[in-house]
Amino acid sequence: MQKEIELLMKLQDIDYFIGELERSKDYLPDMMGNLRTEMEELEETLENHKKRLEEAKVEQKQLEIEIAANNEALEKYQQQMLSIKTNKEYDALMQEIDKTKESVSTAEDKTLLLMDEISELEEKIEEYTAKAADVKERNSGQLEQLQNQIDAVGEKMQMKDDERKNVLVRIPKPLMSAYERIRKGRGGDVVVPVRKRSCGACHKQLEPHLVQEIKKGTKIIMCDSCGRILYWAGDDD
Repeated sequence: MQKEIELLMKLQDIDYFIGELERSKDYLPDMMGNLRTEMEELEETLENHKKRLEEAKVEQKQLEIEIAANNEALEKYQQQMLSIKTNKEYDALMQEIDKTKESVSTAEDKTLLLMDEISELEEKIEEYTAKAADVKERNSGQLEQLQNQIDAVGEKMQMKDDERKNVLVRIPKPLMSAYERIRKGRGGDVVVPVRKRSCGACHKQLEPHLVQEIKKGTKIIMCDSCGRILYWAGDDD
């Protein structure tokens, strides 16, 4: 029976590899999606900063025009002061002057804030430009590798399927049926070693006579707790 156990272990390795290939059909595209999302988010952030920078510069220019127009108006008001004849005219002109000065002050405060924002945006754009380039270079290489892995899945699956068929024909049908039943019911490993005189899967302590039978390797022994097929791995502890 030792030969049959070895064949089952080989089949188990093949099935594990096939399972990994099946899972890769899901997680490899997800990994690629995450890499693309990272690049897209950086590019979007960079573009938003660039857009805001252009808007801020336009706002600054408009404020500068507004300030210049108001300062020009103040000069005209100062000239008009020389020709005022009544208190009413004086009060009305002073109101216009105060109002215009307030507008200039407000516009200058906004301009200072915009200048700070523009400076900060320029720094961020430089930072994100470099970061986006680095991430694009790194992620592009990883995307190419992942795509190659995806492209190779089909070929690897075919190779493992052929290898599995080659092993199947050498395993007795009753034993193969037991293997498939355990694999479907328990999942994971079907053939497990004896560890410290216990089942290597569920850790159920084995009777001494069962351990001796497993050591001999003359017949198939299953764990009476989890039902997995046991084999001796040379563990005498």
